[in-house]
Amino acid sequence: MEHNISLITTISAAFGTALILGVICERINIPALVGYLVTGILIGPATPGFVADVGIAAQLSEIGVMLLMFGVGLHFSIRDLLAVKRIAVPGAVVQMSIATVLGMAVSWWWGWEWGHGLLFGLSLSCASTVVLLKALESHGVLDSMNGRIAVGWLVVEDLATVLVLVMLPPLAGILGGNAGAGAGDGPIWMTIAKTLLEVGAFIALMLIVGRKVIPWLLWQVAGTGSRELFTLAVVSAAIGIAFGAAKLFSVSFALGAFFAGMVMRESEFSHRAAEESLPLRDAFSVLFFVSVGMLFQPDILLDKPLQVVGVVAIIMLGKTLAALAIVLAFRYPLNTALTVAASLAQIGEFSFILAGLGQALGLMSVEAMNYVLAGALFSIALNPLMFSVIDPLRRWALNNSAFARELEQR
Repeated sequence: MEHNISLITTISAAFGTALILGVICERINIPALVGYLVTGILIGPATPGFVADVGIAAQLSEIGVMLLMFGVGLHFSIRDLLAVKRIAVPGAVVQMSIATVLGMAVSWWWGWEWGHGLLFGLSLSCASTVVLLKALESHGVLDSMNGRIAVGWLVVEDLATVLVLVMLPPLAGILGGNAGAGAGDGPIWMTIAKTLLEVGAFIALMLIVGRKVIPWLLWQVAGTGSRELFTLAVVSAAIGIAFGAAKLFSVSFALGAFFAGMVMRESEFSHRAAEESLPLRDAFSVLFFVSVGMLFQPDILLDKPLQVVGVVAIIMLGKTLAALAIVLAFRYPLNTALTVAASLAQIGEFSFILAGLGQALGLMSVEAMNYVLAGALFSIALNPLMFSVIDPLRRWALNNSAFARELEQR
């Protein structure tokens, strides 16, 4: 009897190829995430040979988004953010604004509509949590003041992006997208008010009921002494809350999973929840990045090389110089400014989530999506190079500039 095994072939091809390319990337000091994206390109429809099931990959990527955002919420700490709020909040807002304006400027030059350019710029403005944390950890600065500032900065970027994800559907019509995809039949102010009420109701339910029910549920399951039941409870809560938020409150899977993680952090079992769910979260995050790579059309590198270079320049030069200037303006040492600037010189998962939503709402063309993916590939691959030049650049500046020496002594 013939069986339809497209799910098995898609998963096995994705995991097997991602493993090989991930190992190769790590061996040459490139983040494994680049290997995952390249895996998607190789098994996607844009390249010859085996083609995985795009529909199945897209559904698996939705689970990846839920678990990625759940992990972000699980590690979100108001206390850590408040410790660096003086620099992280204004710094992230200004840097995201500058990157967005730069993205809008080049899109205007290319002849795009302003709303499409706005979303394109926003997609280039948010760095990758996965890449940043691994880069800071590999250089031993994750727990330093420089690392805490970079992480706090990224937390603010994440929160700002979550707000954009909430507000984008009701504003799609104004921005030049498909009004029917996210808006109701009434006036725009009523649609926005309805969206905010739904989001507010969901947040209130999570903060009032979820903060009590989820920790109690974890305590009950932990009492059984079964590790697999505890893992099942954590994953069920993450995916179940994300799905329920989408169905009952019209909230995105990403936002629902984020708040599930935030609420679970309140439990005394939060560290265990993070540890137990990590393998599954990592596995599905790989499928998420592979599915994103499947959307990339490599021909763009030959057909529009100057545009790709411009996008990479915005990410790696525009964002870097903006962050460097902002940190120095707040009178932090040169070493801190260089570390934060290098940390943010890339884009990743939030950019893909934003771009994917933009495509669904008619605000992101296939060409624009390819620019975002190309920018992510090159910026993530080159990010270790940015970190490697911090010390030589710092030493050169200190040896040749009295102003740099003054900055370092702050």
